[in-house]
Amino acid sequence: MASKKVDVKYTKLFINNQFVDSVSKKTFQVLNPSTGKPIANPAEGDKEDIEKAVSAAKAAFARGSKWRSMDASSRGVIINKFADLVEQHLEKISELEVLENGKTLELAKMCTQFAVSVFRYYAGYCDKIYGETIPADGPIMCMTRKEPLGVVGQIIPWNYPVLMLSWKWGPALAAGCTLILKPAEQTPLTALYLAALTKEAGFPDGVINVVNGFGPTAGASLALHKDVRKIAFTGSTEIGHRIMEYAAKSNLKKVSLELGGKSPLVVFDDYDVDEAVKIAGFAIFGNHGQSCCAGSRTYVQSGIYDKFVKKAAEFAKGITVGDPFSQGIIQGPQVDEPSLTKILNMIESGKKQGAKVETGGSRIGTEGYFVQPTVFSNVTDDMIIAKEEIFGPVQSILKFDTLEEIIERANNTEYGLAAGVITNNITTALTYAQSVEAGSVWINCYDEVIGPQTPFGGYKKSGMGRDLGPESVYEYVETKTISIKMPSKF
Repeated sequence: MASKKVDVKYTKLFINNQFVDSVSKKTFQVLNPSTGKPIANPAEGDKEDIEKAVSAAKAAFARGSKWRSMDASSRGVIINKFADLVEQHLEKISELEVLENGKTLELAKMCTQFAVSVFRYYAGYCDKIYGETIPADGPIMCMTRKEPLGVVGQIIPWNYPVLMLSWKWGPALAAGCTLILKPAEQTPLTALYLAALTKEAGFPDGVINVVNGFGPTAGASLALHKDVRKIAFTGSTEIGHRIMEYAAKSNLKKVSLELGGKSPLVVFDDYDVDEAVKIAGFAIFGNHGQSCCAGSRTYVQSGIYDKFVKKAAEFAKGITVGDPFSQGIIQGPQVDEPSLTKILNMIESGKKQGAKVETGGSRIGTEGYFVQPTVFSNVTDDMIIAKEEIFGPVQSILKFDTLEEIIERANNTEYGLAAGVITNNITTALTYAQSVEAGSVWINCYDEVIGPQTPFGGYKKSGMGRDLGPESVYEYVETKTISIKMPSKF
């Protein structure tokens, strides 16, 4: 399939404000998911490169360093300047994301603009990270002080490369930390382009470092490093377990994890079916189904089940699949061949376990990693497609009868990232929202109200800690208590 030619300018590692080759001089291929063909050969970092990056970040955080000595408001000025540069380069950054990730150009632009708003939000937060005074007993004046953790490591996924980078960089920089980012090996090009803009924005040497590479080498070395005070990771639950192990084996570093999901979206029969189908469709098919909070379990009340299934299949058939640079395309390719293979295997498991394919169910063509938008009906809770994260454009529609029943079924999962409910009954909506075990709950919408100020994260195996909002800043600070003995009478 044809795809737009995009110039790739940066492919080396970014350490101490310089683009450098990896110590080993090794490179790896980044493929265009629309064609399956190579588009760049970025430097492959591993343990030695992580050592260099941590040393640079450690020096940038040392007492008396430019970054450590900088006024909080001045940090905000630099972050704001960086946000301006990202906005000025929005077209180029978005095209790179389409090239390496496969999402549509329209969606990539939306994500980049969202990233700009995230940086601006945290630029404004720099001088608002307050301690408190505490009314201690006796002639004691007591206060708390919020101090940056220091050197932090950040590992982001491939599904939202620019957006996930902003969710990690924004609060860490606002808090005054220095950082090393390990982008996903499928999508390092956007991170490197943004790294170049940080130098232009005026970040001091060593504050921001980007080391391309693979999880078992670069990622593991970062998580195991004893000079790294925290790891922030977004990705699979399986790797989340490993990150926790690495933190325990090294220096008991702090950990925040945003992991997988199998989010329930519940549709009651008092709501307009056509509108409910749209909400549910965008909940699962958005970003080609490659979203950790996707509404991947669609529960529909029995009275409208058959009508909903028919209309859901029609909705999926209307999704245009093709070159993500082309106008009118809603769904591009999946990110890589392993992802495509997993999705197709999951579809086959649904067929074998008795679910009915209403539409889709197959790969499209032989070039690139395209799959048909797929709708399953007659899905039951014990099926693999209802329990495991597919991470693709596959809608599983299940039937339910009562509110009490669906609350129990919705919570019968090891995940708890997000949930949704569609109903005109406010009592039903609030009962469900308060009862479901999920970090985000959407009522009569889905995945629409995520902004820089709204905390995002999960319950149970969907992770710990939060991205976005004030909560995210406090993931990057320590609380120091200072007590001062005063005269007995004051």
